[in-house]
Amino acid sequence: MEREASVAVETPPLSMLLEGVNTVFESLGRGLICLTPDFRVLQASPGLDRLLATEVAESLTGRPVEEVLGEELFGAGAGLREALEAGEKREGWGATLSAPGERPRPVSLSAAPLRHDLSSLCDPRVGYLVVVRPAEEALPGERSATTVFSGIVARSASMRRIFDLLRTLADSEATVLVSGESGTGKELVARALHAHSLRRGAPFLAVNCGALPGELLESELFGHVRGAFTGAVRDREGRFEAASDGTLFLDEIGDMPLPSQVKLLRVLQERTFERVGENRSRETRARIIAASNADLRRAVLEGRFRDDLYYRLRVVPIEVPPLRERREDVEPLARHLLSRITARHGRSLMLTPQAMRALLAYHWPGNVRELENALEYAVAVCQGQTIQVRDLPDEVQEGRGALEHGAHEAATLTTVPVERVRRPPTPAFSPSTPPPGGSSASQPAASGAAVPPPSQDGAGDAAGDSERTQILAALETHRWKREEAAAALGFSRTTLWRKMREYGLQG
Repeated sequence: MEREASVAVETPPLSMLLEGVNTVFESLGRGLICLTPDFRVLQASPGLDRLLATEVAESLTGRPVEEVLGEELFGAGAGLREALEAGEKREGWGATLSAPGERPRPVSLSAAPLRHDLSSLCDPRVGYLVVVRPAEEALPGERSATTVFSGIVARSASMRRIFDLLRTLADSEATVLVSGESGTGKELVARALHAHSLRRGAPFLAVNCGALPGELLESELFGHVRGAFTGAVRDREGRFEAASDGTLFLDEIGDMPLPSQVKLLRVLQERTFERVGENRSRETRARIIAASNADLRRAVLEGRFRDDLYYRLRVVPIEVPPLRERREDVEPLARHLLSRITARHGRSLMLTPQAMRALLAYHWPGNVRELENALEYAVAVCQGQTIQVRDLPDEVQEGRGALEHGAHEAATLTTVPVERVRRPPTPAFSPSTPPPGGSSASQPAASGAAVPPPSQDGAGDAAGDSERTQILAALETHRWKREEAAAALGFSRTTLWRKMREYGLQG
């Protein structure tokens, strides 16, 4: 019987093995970042440079990963970092990759701990693997994944569209007007726009136009010379000078007095200004981003805001939707804010499923700011390790009870802006005429889901009817294509489907 010849297999060095792994990932159109157990970049694959059409891989080595992919994902107490430390993997997260001297790049990533017990092919110093691909290569089913964009956490389609627009504006110098209710995060949007612009290395300065009277506001914006008014004991540089190569954010622009509006208009038109009490003109190169929680179009009609200034500011309009119109953002926002709050207080707390349902049910008139305050309150009063419904503010608890009976949500719904829905001037149906291929307003849906019974609250009836009309109009405008209609309404497809069943709409 012949003896089998033994063949000695020499294990290649770790550097060769890692190079082979990098080659495999690059052939799949992916880049690989290896992290140490303390979350520093051990190595970034050369394929990352080819994927992003830049040269960043070598510059990332040795840097803390939170400097590369953001504090929101990898900072102390961040959700993704905690999941990795707990031995869990995460897929399809949006992030921004930053490298010295390079423009921040949007990417999508998946991350997991490296299990050395399953393989001896990797460097033993590697604790975690991060697989990176360009952000535009979203995988099927990832449209609902949580995205973190320059500190803004979102999951909704409406916020993703804003992120896409901010990326598009990266090379633009156009003036931007950000509108939205108080607490929606307008300044965060402005800061994100600055962070992704060519001016990101220069100052971002903010001025609240509603917090100062006219004379002081002009001094704040344009500066003043000594003796210009009582108390002006020395020359002072204004914000237009200080932000000359950067971005000047004018918050609550709708509260600016009319005389100041005239001077601001001149700056936007001629790019020059004068300090208060001075005759010499000075140039400014500052980019202007303005924001308002007031309806500036109505303010123009009422004579409280100049129409020429309105159109000068509204070169690129961005409308940040209220939180009640993007409820799918409540959960990721709540978890992100809670991790930040508990890290500040040195505690480790979690929300119970019941508490999270209460947050999802509440209508949030104060938007993200109110959500953050509610969680701050809960952390302060919570006695255990989990936040219960009883730990939430009274109005959140009461809102949950009302919404469970279907009245509170209807009473607090607001009209979706005409520009987003693009509905016809009048509904193309009557209550007795069913929509194309669907049920009439007075009959149960074909699927067997009954139309909700009339509310005892008249205001609730009106608001519910208004939302049904908006949804039907959007469906008809987009030929009953649910994905397009959901995007126009700012809903997820699941939310739209649920509301269609609720209102007896079938297409």
